[in-house]
Amino acid sequence: AQQGAIGFGMYLNGIDRQSHRQEADTNQYLDIALPKGRMGKAIYLLLVEAGLVSAGLFDDSRKLIFQDDRHKIRFFLVKPSDVDQYVDRGAADIGVVGLDVLMEGETDVLEVLDLKIGRCKMVVAGKADFQADSTRPLRVATKYPQITRHYYNDIRQSIELIELHGSIELAPLLDLSDVIVDIVETGTTLKENHLVVLQEFLESSARLIVNPVSWRFKEAAIQDFIQKVGDNL
Repeated sequence: AQQGAIGFGMYLNGIDRQSHRQEADTNQYLDIALPKGRMGKAIYLLLVEAGLVSAGLFDDSRKLIFQDDRHKIRFFLVKPSDVDQYVDRGAADIGVVGLDVLMEGETDVLEVLDLKIGRCKMVVAGKADFQADSTRPLRVATKYPQITRHYYNDIRQSIELIELHGSIELAPLLDLSDVIVDIVETGTTLKENHLVVLQEFLESSARLIVNPVSWRFKEAAIQDFIQKVGDNL
């Protein structure tokens, strides 16, 4: 027991030393995970307007890591559905992620700001002549199983969940499912596949998220970043 107490004391001392080092280091960089694609480009332009990033930093489209020494920020370009994992596990201090991804991942991060970019809706969609069969569970195809379960639990609807990873619109057309749950921006893909929106139940947009430990150790820099971004929305 004494050895355990000594070990735990050394652990606490190590944490305390790390805290002092990080608080004393004014040259720390903020590590930020941005989603690849259109949303990432829109966020980059917002950060340039906010004076947080040097213009032209992302000109080399082949790179995945960009370092801005002037503003002491490092950016990582990652798959949109992975951003919250990078922040949750401490690889990034800050991230930008869609609310749908955030809700689906159920990670331990702080949601601090709605960036009002990348707006879209989570919907239930199906054939125009769809009618529910009350004698059996509703068959629902989706790549958002957590959000789908929460939604149907809330409305007390029994479902058979079919998890897919692409071409969700095919499911009701091939009688794999009765309906689908998916993200919709313009609705064009649904129309092209002769599907209609049956119910809208969630509005999503890009959210700024922060790692809780980073908030503790880099609070001043993170607060300044959030303030400047918020002032330019």
